[in-house]
Amino acid sequence: MPEGSIASETKTLKVGDMAPDFTLPTAKGTSDKDKVSLSDFRGKKNVVLVFYPFAFTPV
Repeated sequence: MPEGSIASETKTLKVGDMAPDFTLPTAKGTSDKDKVSLSDFRGKKNVVLVFYPFAFTPV
């Protein structure tokens, strides 16, 4: 891993660890906010994150 890369600055989470807070932009027209944070849902709803490659990309 190159020194100073984001990967070298992150820690590995284990089962049961609390996810760190993060903020992401919302899709246009899906929310009244421009951005949403994990902390907006903490203690209120369950959150599932799914990452998948964009269709037709060579991944």
